Amino acid sequence: MAENRPGAGPDKIKTMKLYHQVERIFVELEALGFGETDPVDVDTLCTLDQYHYLGTEAVDEAVCRIGITGAMHVLEVGGGIGGPSRYLAHSTGCRMTALELQPDLDATARRLTKRCGLSDRVRHLCGDVLLLPRAEPPYDALVSWLTFLHIPDRKALYRKCFDCIRPGARMYVEDYFELGPLSVSERALLSEQVYCNHLPTLDDYRSDLEQAGFEEIELVDMTSVWTEFVMDRHARFRASRARHVCLHGIGSFQGLDDFYSTVARLFEGGNLGGIAFVATRPG
Repeated sequence: MAENRPGAGPDKIKTMKLYHQVERIFVELEALGFGETDPVDVDTLCTLDQYHYLGTEAVDEAVCRIGITGAMHVLEVGGGIGGPSRYLAHSTGCRMTALELQPDLDATARRLTKRCGLSDRVRHLCGDVLLLPRAEPPYDALVSWLTFLHIPDRKALYRKCFDCIRPGARMYVEDYFELGPLSVSERALLSEQVYCNHLPTLDDYRSDLEQAGFEEIELVDMTSVWTEFVMDRHARFRASRARHVCLHGIGSFQGLDDFYSTVARLFEGGNLGGIAFVATRPG
């Protein structure tokens, strides 16, 4: 899950420590007994490859909310290492295109998809969503988890999303919003640690989506659920310190601990909110 604005380059998002040492998933698979090229089942990978909140539960919610079926071709914006796209292809039979800005994440995603035997259902693209050519035929749906927060130009982003999907299609997105006035220090943390330089309010979301042409806009506040999740994630990660250091080294632990603690602190502050929204292209 990671996109950017055109021209900025994928290197700048590496200030976000979640995206350091993406190869750690292969170390985790080796610890589970999988050789370097052994096939891996999706159910095993799902415990390791979901970078967003609530894991496959959040992906199942998208299936339910926008009605993803095996007959569809779905675009995921911010594919990360491919977790949601593989899970969707496996669980629904749909075809997926996973778009990811960062070459190392994209390369890792391709390797994992091949090992899952899903290369015929999941196509990986490396690039910037704002520069994505229009698909012919357009996609039947669009999904994204915690990626839009990296893209300041929401108006351009929503216009691109609108153009990518067919008339009557819907998109499901989970992302951040400004729940209360952010302090200077909170804005600095979001920018420096999360690579989030623009945070819309709920009213901004609705207005920008409507201006792009979307209708039937549904906004769901996920703040309380996500606050509990990120606090628990940080606590569980700290409890696994010895294991993580043994497998990945102290530098990896310190980087992820810093990231997880920052996100937990931001949600605890009460000004950062979480949103899940659905929007429909009329037609």
